[in-house]
Amino acid sequence: MSISEKIIEFIRSLLKDSIESALTLFKVMIPIVVGVKILQDSGLITYVAMPLEPIMGLVGLPAETGFVWAGAIVNNVYTGLIIFMSLAQDITLTQQQATVLAVLMLVAHALPLESAVSRKAGARFLFQAFIRMLGAFALGAILHLVYSAGDMFTQPASIMFSPSVTQDPTITKWALGQARNFGYIFIVIMTLMAIMRLLTACGVIEILNKILRPILKIIGIGPKASAITVIGLTVGLTYGSGLIIKEARSGNLSKQDVFYSVTLMGMSHALIEDTFLLMLIGAHFSGIFWGRFLFSIVAVALLVRIVRHLPPRFCDRFLWTDPS
Repeated sequence: MSISEKIIEFIRSLLKDSIESALTLFKVMIPIVVGVKILQDSGLITYVAMPLEPIMGLVGLPAETGFVWAGAIVNNVYTGLIIFMSLAQDITLTQQQATVLAVLMLVAHALPLESAVSRKAGARFLFQAFIRMLGAFALGAILHLVYSAGDMFTQPASIMFSPSVTQDPTITKWALGQARNFGYIFIVIMTLMAIMRLLTACGVIEILNKILRPILKIIGIGPKASAITVIGLTVGLTYGSGLIIKEARSGNLSKQDVFYSVTLMGMSHALIEDTFLLMLIGAHFSGIFWGRFLFSIVAVALLVRIVRHLPPRFCDRFLWTDPS
């Protein structure tokens, strides 16, 4: 195959996969955006957000950002992003706040789906959902305290796209604006897919994998699981967990290694793709990459040492189970 044919095939495959991924996301995201619009126009959004104010206030965020995080928790980061775009006229964030909001979404998103995937690998659904929610809030609080103490990133967040915001728009103008926003999301999806494929082809992903393996060994994840775990860290939880499920069912991995691996991938996966994605709302690299990665490593290292002292019956009941 000639170089030109390879390029054409690359573009064709990229467009096909991007359209399929985008359509799957949009089927879920469109009803959520319509729901947010109804809350905005009816004036109910302030009242619905009120219960979230004390919780989000603990990490220095306005109550409305609770909708953004909730959308990410229930569905995925892209849903959180589109809700953020829908609320652009109601909230203005500093870079510090954008970073905290970003790490909340990065650590705890798509919990129904991803916790179910973890359950298939042999990690308990409820614990995985709980530890990711707790981890997200803990990391958000730590970054808020550190950034506030150092008076860091107090400038307005630089949003890398221009969401369509019109004061008092007609339904037609609003719909056209949202179509434009969904267009932005499609471009983001296609760009990230292209970046990941190019990084893989250039061997960058494999280099990262080699760097990460010794770190996983230090925190207590066995060599058989570490090779798969680094794939989840760099590429994504669903793919990494798929490999873990296969190995766990074959008996090549212990329940403990499966549990530690899945927990780490849950809190810190798709390090490249998701980091680029959340930089779009003005989040700082220090929090969404280094903060998330180092926090996840330390948290799982502590978890390994705690679990080793827990009774086996407790672990079998609440932490892990047989893969299914």
